[in-house]
Amino acid sequence: MNYKNCNLCERKCNINRYEKKGICGATNKLKVARAALHYWEEPCISGNSGSGTIFFSNCNLKCLFCQNKKISTNGFGKKITINRLSDICIELQEKGANNINLVTPTHYVPSIIKGIKKAKKKGLNIPIVYNTSSYETLDTLKSLNKIVDVYLPDLKYKDDTIARNYSNVKNYFTTATRNIDEMYNQVGTPIFNEEGIMIKGIIVRVLLLPGHLEDAKEIIKYLYDKYNNNIYISIMNQYTPVEKIDKYINLNRKVTDKEYDELIEYACDIGIENAFIQEGETQEESFIPNFNKIGV
Repeated sequence: MNYKNCNLCERKCNINRYEKKGICGATNKLKVARAALHYWEEPCISGNSGSGTIFFSNCNLKCLFCQNKKISTNGFGKKITINRLSDICIELQEKGANNINLVTPTHYVPSIIKGIKKAKKKGLNIPIVYNTSSYETLDTLKSLNKIVDVYLPDLKYKDDTIARNYSNVKNYFTTATRNIDEMYNQVGTPIFNEEGIMIKGIIVRVLLLPGHLEDAKEIIKYLYDKYNNNIYISIMNQYTPVEKIDKYINLNRKVTDKEYDELIEYACDIGIENAFIQEGETQEESFIPNFNKIGV
């Protein structure tokens, strides 16, 4: 597992990232857009003190509707060393972070592992959260065993046609569910500390896309049938259209209250108990982080 013949994600570019970029847009150097306390994750991740989020630049999925295109597609950020990454982790811990939250980290996993190990030698002792689109190779995930404490994966699509249309990927559901199974095998059922912060476990995020209520229902049913209430599901309504997409006009609107309410009702009807739902104005652009290299 390396950058010389990079196959960290399921796209398997197999290129030398020391010489050129893969589909993700990343070289062999770590690049970070923001490192700060974040208060808008799930309650057991952010808590009152905030989650120590590190937003990595570039992305291996590049969804058409991504609200973070500034960093995922355009690659905004600052190149840092592995040692600097370890120091960032310590600085976030000193600010009171409940955890270190690695956001879109897939394409930097070898460097991240080295950085976390260095940080632990410097005194890092809070949980590591791996926040991902779930399109890694299995080998990449297995390398994170005993490094990651909490997995926060997306399960974006059940229908592979939707995955191809919006993210230009093949076999998304098969890959993502295989990976989530590996995550569950590594961390098991949820464990919380006295403050209600998850210190071990998995939360699968299901983002309801406008016009795709049935696909979201199928995803939720799969997760419940597979794991019952041994994982948490985060059912999200925060889809935010940030630019016009001519080819798929449904992506130019927000999710309606009716769509979201029907999805929540469905989840309750099939027996889901361990879930997070969103309330209030989660679809406003003000909820998109300010990527300004703070803390980097």
